[in-house]
Amino acid sequence: MDIIITIVYLVLFIIMMIFVFSIAMLKPFMSKKEMILILAVGFFIGALGGAFFLTPIYSDVPEVATAIEKITPGNQETLYLDLSSATDINKLRSDLSQIEGFKSFEETGVTIPLWSFSDREFEFFNSSVPNMDSHFENYTVNKTEGTVYIALNNYSSADALKTFAAWYKDNFDGPINYAQVHAKIVISSSAYDQVKSALLSKGIVPSSMEGSIQNSVDTSNTSMISNTQFVIACGGVGVLVAVLGLFYEHFVVGKRRFRRFLGTKKKR
Repeated sequence: MDIIITIVYLVLFIIMMIFVFSIAMLKPFMSKKEMILILAVGFFIGALGGAFFLTPIYSDVPEVATAIEKITPGNQETLYLDLSSATDINKLRSDLSQIEGFKSFEETGVTIPLWSFSDREFEFFNSSVPNMDSHFENYTVNKTEGTVYIALNNYSSADALKTFAAWYKDNFDGPINYAQVHAKIVISSSAYDQVKSALLSKGIVPSSMEGSIQNSVDTSNTSMISNTQFVIACGGVGVLVAVLGLFYEHFVVGKRRFRRFLGTKKKR
């Protein structure tokens, strides 16, 4: 939200609270029933002002928090991508590396979807994968989902898929039509918007994210109350202002008496 609109909304809410306060100060001319009505009016006006003026500001708190994280020096984000094996990884890496704040791009693994394995097929794949390539040390064969995951340790997904495809053709006489490449990007928080835009232009959406911005979003989501609760809280502020107005005269009198007491004590 624009800063000017934010200030205008805050001023309008304050004016509404001044109105409630002014009405409540008419207590000497009210009956007890009318005082209760003033409290109800205070709640209504407070809730109304909260719904129309403060809720839009409150809803923008996560965005403001992330904006602060983006401009804080030293903050960085880690984005996890699930890419199609048809993606030109080298081109993607090259394009992202041109963005100021880019730190690293790492291919972390490949997932090859096949079919739901029988017990015999599961044992066969499980024993064969580590023998395909010396780089295939960390892997997982999922029997139910029928997938083979191979972690990449300083090894390219293209080489890994080439090796697996050759083995698969020799044993099953067929091609590997699709695989998913997993990658990790590390960037400065200030580069997040540019990197996100560059990825979206290629039809890529990060599967998950870690870092200062994500921590800020998570904190906001867990600590912020719902808009309905916020409106009720604003109504409570209206009631509090009404109470202050109703008993303002007592506060003033009490303050004067306290000052006189202090003055008398000093003279002694």
